[in-house]
Amino acid sequence: MARSRTRWRLATALLSTVFWLAACDMKRISELEEGVSTEADVRARFGQPENIWDSPQGRVFEYNRQPQGQKNYMITIGSDGKMSALRQVLTPENFDKVRPGMPMEDLRKLLGKPAKRTPYPLKNQTDWEWRWVQPPNSPMVFTATLNDDQRVVSAGSSPDRSTEAN
Repeated sequence: MARSRTRWRLATALLSTVFWLAACDMKRISELEEGVSTEADVRARFGQPENIWDSPQGRVFEYNRQPQGQKNYMITIGSDGKMSALRQVLTPENFDKVRPGMPMEDLRKLLGKPAKRTPYPLKNQTDWEWRWVQPPNSPMVFTATLNDDQRVVSAGSSPDRSTEAN
């Protein structure tokens, strides 16, 4: 009885955190406008990025919402210092771009920091997992398996079992 009460409290706390993060992100996003907002505006709303990537379009700021959230944002700042793109990258379209042989750095630039990394030393592989939501409202996990050369071996999505009631 005490164990199930503890699980219920943990599940409730996790859901509250997820909803709070989503509400805060929606407010922050609504305050930014492509072509108008500056790097300073982005940092004022989202804070310090998890990572900054160079791309042909400019600098890409990674804002990670893993492991509690189910989104990762990439915000591009163009050479003019203005925000040129704000996108949530944990999408089926981006998952379709993950192919065997893809280098780990390209995977990271595409999807952001994973929620979880699980090494399998006997197989010389590591699973990287991202939590996401398949529309309209199905919690999922995308898993990419990397080999010792830090290249993708396989990838795919499955239902997020961690969200199921015990």
